[in-house]
Amino acid sequence: MSEMYEKFARDYEKAIIDNIYNGHLERPSLIAMLPELGGKSVLDLGCGPGVYAEYLINQGAKVTAIDASLEMVEIVKEKLGDNVRTYAQDISLGLPEEKEASYDVIICPLTVHYIEDLSVLFGDVKRLLKNGGVFIFSTHHPIVDFEVSPSGNYFQRELITEEWDTVGHPVGVSFYRRSLTEWFESLAAADLCVTHLSEGKPSERMKSLCAESYKKLSTTPNFIFFKCEVR
Repeated sequence: MSEMYEKFARDYEKAIIDNIYNGHLERPSLIAMLPELGGKSVLDLGCGPGVYAEYLINQGAKVTAIDASLEMVEIVKEKLGDNVRTYAQDISLGLPEEKEASYDVIICPLTVHYIEDLSVLFGDVKRLLKNGGVFIFSTHHPIVDFEVSPSGNYFQRELITEEWDTVGHPVGVSFYRRSLTEWFESLAAADLCVTHLSEGKPSERMKSLCAESYKKLSTTPNFIFFKCEVR
């Protein structure tokens, strides 16, 4: 796990509320794919500091929020208290504490690219979804990640390490890049069918925050968003 999500968890919490990539591209794009949430049971995987969990609760959902970072889980508990069920779990190892067919909606924002083998997680997502339930997740756009491929082979899964300045200073982050083909194959292997694909859309407020970023992200993809149902 990167220090970003443990050592600098509270800096990260503040940074992502109103920043360009999280606050005004990823979050509005994923939220646009969500169904009506009132009375629904929702699982927030890779919940971070609870920004999504808070939104989901405010929409009337019953929320469970999970993250590998103990510090992130502590932030969620401090912020949302008894309004959310939250605990620490490495989701790459599955979700053994969760019961079969217990969720209407499962979300996983900007987390799956940290997992090398997706089969356990995707298999448990299928197990946990109720009939008619949906799984929505976001990740790096394969075209963007290919720009930093050390091999130059788009179809080869690779571990990438970069320095990001999300929290105001460089922090090393490692993640896996994959082809679009591999994403679809991994989902199909778990009997999850993609019903909606989005490449994201910046919020209108980004235009006033940073016109240059708005122009770039309106014409060039950065993230990709999948909405899936059990086949």
